[in-house]
Parts: sequence; structure tokens; C-alpha cells
Amino acid sequence: MRAFNSCRRSIRWAGLVAALGLLPIGCGSQLQVTRLNSDHKKPNNVWVFFTVEEKDGEPVGGLAAEDFAIYEDDQLVSTFESQQTIQNPDVAAVMYTLLLLDMSGSITESGSADLVVDAAQGFVDRVGQSQKVAVYAFDGGKDIRSVVRFTEAKGSVEGGLEGLRTYKARDPSTNLHGAVVDGLDVLREALDKDKRPLKFGTMVVFSDGTDRAARVTNEEMVEALGQPEYEAFEVFAIGVGAEIEEGSLNQIGKDGTELVEDEASVQMAFEKVAQRIEAHSNRFYLLSYCTPARNGEHTVRIEAQADRNPKGKPRKKGDVSWAFDANGFGPPPDCDPNRQPTFKLDANLTDDADANGGDGDGGGKSKSKGKASGGFKAGGPSSPGGG
Repeated sequence: MRAFNSCRRSIRWAGLVAALGLLPIGCGSQLQVTRLNSDHKKPNNVWVFFTVEEKDGEPVGGLAAEDFAIYEDDQLVSTFESQQTIQNPDVAAVMYTLLLLDMSGSITESGSADLVVDAAQGFVDRVGQSQKVAVYAFDGGKDIRSVVRFTEAKGSVEGGLEGLRTYKARDPSTNLHGAVVDGLDVLREALDKDKRPLKFGTMVVFSDGTDRAARVTNEEMVEALGQPEYEAFEVFAIGVGAEIEEGSLNQIGKDGTELVEDEASVQMAFEKVAQRIEAHSNRFYLLSYCTPARNGEHTVRIEAQADRNPKGKPRKKGDVSWAFDANGFGPPPDCDPNRQPTFKLDANLTDDADANGGDGDGGGKSKSKGKASGGFKAGGPSSPGGG
């Protein structure tokens, strides 16, 4: 099996961060902290949505509110004053994963359908705990077929997958390239319907062969994967058998692939991809706190602290900074750190957002430049997905 290419993913992620003008981490940091969005509102609430990763792009999950130090104008804000808390990211962000299964004749007529369904069931059960999951199937036909939609309940999910055990291919050929293009479109449409401002998409493609139908060329598929509306999606690929070419699999799974030679390893391959997506989902944090500032512009710095030694000292740190305007801040009423944010698309990721920061009713004033695009509107950074 080929291991996930964390280095390549980190480089692409760093490039996206630079292109969007997001605030970089400190040069000496052991952790990579990236702000995806932030907001502030009267009386004195501040929210920030961000990711924490190792320098090599590996996600860092499981951090609690006390694992973050908050500084305003280089002065530590006491936890008593800040009342800082980690909110559920679901209040502001949504993560969708589309599982695309090859059900061409080589699967359905060889008795392999049960193996694929069992592996898919385990995948959906695991990934579905942290995000919405849909399952689609393809064969040699022109269009992919819905098995489980994003909005269906658990019972419907199980029933839909069970139906694949007796799936009859409309066309025994393999329209792999066309399925990838259609899958991207289905994922985009589903995310566009969700009203939450921060959206992250992942697609996982399983196949046991190369494209034989030639309905869509390899070049057209690669072009689609690079389109602005799709390029921020995370895409993983799982291949089984000797027929599928590793080079073709790598073109699809730009964020990681699993290539196994025998069917006995299929379930393990699905589990590894599910584990990866789950870990990427856990790297997202929504930190909320009450600022002591009552007027003027201030620079806030959030420092993540991880891997503590027996004395409680963190071995790894990383931070991110931005500015906000506290004009008119202060009770009454009292600040509630559990109050939910109302992030605006692209808030504080563009120069135009600065105009919204003055009254504490929009994005904070950002030191960053350049317009956000693709992922942070409705696709997610290229490294989940995460997810």
C-alpha cells in the first residue's frame, strides 16, 4: 500500500494559505495553526475558527480550552476573565463526505459485492459520526446512482447499502472518469444547499479497474479536479487488483491513495481512509471567549499548546494572530462565551471585510491580503476534508 502523502498535502495546504492571504504561523513553531474565520460582537464576544496541525500536516485533535493561551496586545488574558471555551464546530461549519463505489461487472459478477458493502458499511459508520456521508455507485453507465443521500437517517443508510449486495450493473463496463466528475458535482451541490457559512468536502473513490467506457477522457477528469469550485475538496482513492494502474489512482486520490492487491485487504484500506478523514475532522476548533477590551483596535494571538510533559509544560506550540475593533464593547448585558457565532463568508479574509469590523458586528480587521476563494466558502482547505 502507498502511505498518505502528508508532505505533498502540506505543501499544497501552505500554498493555499499563502494564496488566500491567511496569517502564517511563527517560524519557530512546532504546531501549525491556521485561522479559517473569526468574528466579534457586542457586548464583548470573540470567536475564532481554526485548525491545528503538526508541521508535516498531521492533524492535532483532542485539545481542550485550557490548551489555548489567549493574548491581547501581547498580554496574557486570564482564563477567569476570558471564560474561554471550545464550542462544537458544527454550529458554524459542515463537513460532507461522498463515497463513490465501483459496482461494474467485475465487482457484481465476481461475487465481490458483499466484501465492498461490508467495507463501505464500516466506513460510513465511522466517518458518519463526525460528518454527513452519502454513497453513490457507478458502473459503465453515463451517470452515477444514488445509494444513500446526505440527509438520510441511519436506518436508511443501512438499507441502501444492503441493496448493493444484489446490485445489477446497467452496463458492465467502468466509467471511472465520468463517475469522478459527477461525484464532484454532487458534492458541490449538496454543500451549496447547507446554510452554514463554512463548508468542507471530501470524496472517496473505490474502483477495481481503470476506465474502460471512455465516456470522459482522463484529461477531462484531471481538469475537473482542478476546477476552482472543486480544487479545495479532499479526494482519496482506493484501488484493488492488478488491473488498476497506480498512476491513474494517484491522479484521482490527490490527498492519498490505498492500492491493495487482493480483496482480503479491501476492508483495511477503507478503514485507513476513514481513520484519516476522522483525524482531519478533529483538527478543527471553534474557540469562544469574552475579551476584556472595551474600546479601540487590538491584536489577539491564540497559542495552541500540545504534547505536555509530566510537569504539564507543552512541548509543542503554535499560534495565529489577527486584529479586531472593540469600539463600544462592555456590559450590559454580560458576555456569554457559549453564545454561537454568526460567521460571514470571507469575513476578515479580505481587505473589503475591514469595513465590517468597526461595530463588532462582522469580521475583524485582518492584516491579511488577497481574496478568499474556493475552499473557505464551500469546499474546505485542501488539507483536511476533513475534514
